[in-house]
Amino acid sequence: MNRERALEPAARLRLIVVDGQRISYALFRARRQSIGMQIDHRGLVVRAPRWVPIRDIELALRERASWVIEKLAAWTDAAQDALPTEWRSGAPLLYQGRPLTLALFPARSQAIAADLLNLTVLHPSPSNQAEVSAFVCRWLRQQAVALFVPRAFDFARRLATQPTAVKLSNARSQWGRCNERGEIRLNWRLLQLPPRLADYVVAHEVAHLIELNHSPRFWALVESLLPGHVEQRRDLNAFAPLLDRQLL
Repeated sequence: MNRERALEPAARLRLIVVDGQRISYALFRARRQSIGMQIDHRGLVVRAPRWVPIRDIELALRERASWVIEKLAAWTDAAQDALPTEWRSGAPLLYQGRPLTLALFPARSQAIAADLLNLTVLHPSPSNQAEVSAFVCRWLRQQAVALFVPRAFDFARRLATQPTAVKLSNARSQWGRCNERGEIRLNWRLLQLPPRLADYVVAHEVAHLIELNHSPRFWALVESLLPGHVEQRRDLNAFAPLLDRQLL
């Protein structure tokens, strides 16, 4: 899903002090009329016209200091709570957009169940973090396959097309990808997004089966699958830090 930036020149990494906080950001010079800011898997990204001096860019950052600090804090929190750093009862993790608490219990057989508050894990060795981590991560992948592969084929049927394959990925910069062979790869971390945002990613990649670009016709296809998709597209940026969490 990052083809929009495929031809973008390399960024310049810069540092600025905003309200007493040292903040690094990636600066891209682009053909545009205004200064744009967003949070993605790299952190704060600023895009500005080539003719705008650095002092004006940093003035814009300081004018939006509250937004920058708030969004970066949320970006950091999302990355920290996506998966446990220690696989013990009480650890936080994210599942379908819901912050859950890991609840471990000893049992002869292995099982996992998610409710509104907890991800309950039954395991013969609940104190063995490596085994619990491997079991939960394997379950997350299985859930991702069960949810998103049928969804991709459902969207494809609505466009009278079909992917040659739908597989999971562990990419660190893309939610999904569709290539010229009609193969779709969906990031396992879609399972951690709210369902409406995961739906947008799947619809986006399926639309690439017909239009392998980001032309008006492509966006019209996405809109036909998910009316009002622009809101989901915007909200997806808040979850960019999840892409930096590796599945064990």
